[in-house]
Amino acid sequence: MKKILFGFILLITMVLAACGSNNTEEGQTGSEGESAEGTKEQTLLAEIQESGELLIGTEGTYPPYTFHNEEGELTGFDVEIAREVAERLGVEPVFKETKWDAMFAGLNAERFDMVANQVGIRPDRQEKYSFSDPYIQSSAVIVTHKDNTEIADFSDLDGKKTAQSLTSNYADIARDNGAEITSVEGFNESMQLLASKRVDATVNDRLSVLDYKQKRPDVPVKIAVRKDEASQSGLLFRQGNEELVEKVNEALAEMKEDGTYLEISEKWFGEDVSK
Repeated sequence: MKKILFGFILLITMVLAACGSNNTEEGQTGSEGESAEGTKEQTLLAEIQESGELLIGTEGTYPPYTFHNEEGELTGFDVEIAREVAERLGVEPVFKETKWDAMFAGLNAERFDMVANQVGIRPDRQEKYSFSDPYIQSSAVIVTHKDNTEIADFSDLDGKKTAQSLTSNYADIARDNGAEITSVEGFNESMQLLASKRVDATVNDRLSVLDYKQKRPDVPVKIAVRKDEASQSGLLFRQGNEELVEKVNEALAEMKEDGTYLEISEKWFGEDVSK
């Protein structure tokens, strides 16, 4: 009887020991899994720092913000701002040029880490993307052929043909005022259509138009109307990368504090365009 009782106790002890061992192993596996998962889920900022490169989406056809100079080099206000941000993050800027209407899709597809291309900060975009703090403000203008006398207000766009990049802020302004949109791939194409009177107008950025007029005074276009309120633009990111956005905001703040931002702004516009 004692032998049977002893055997029974020994069996119970072995079962309990096995259960304890399994629980321990499961706990260790779970801990290791979390650790492995934590390593796997590397933040975008960490990936950028590890690779040493910040991939930047930009148009390359929108002076004075992002364009190619006479030597064929990519330059412009947005390009210089993005380069300075990358430098302060301790990485190299790598620009990926693409058409405006494909910019958001490229960011979604992770072709870029960030977009620097005068992307207006507005509620519908903030629902899908993250923005840096604003780094520039500018107002919208209506540009017409110099002979046009029919457009003197935004309401006069009703029924008129305007040349616009379809997904831009300016296309929205034109639509809201009843314009018929003619799609273009960039700023220069809209100016060409306007100069040849194939469209009635274009709604665009005041600073960009002033730069264009300064460089090409013979083109027969004029600013017919200027919108009173200014819009703000920010650097664009996929959502869920708050650590990267925070570091970029720190870099922008540092640039304004040490005078670098003002130097870049005055180089391209002769004034502080953050205000």
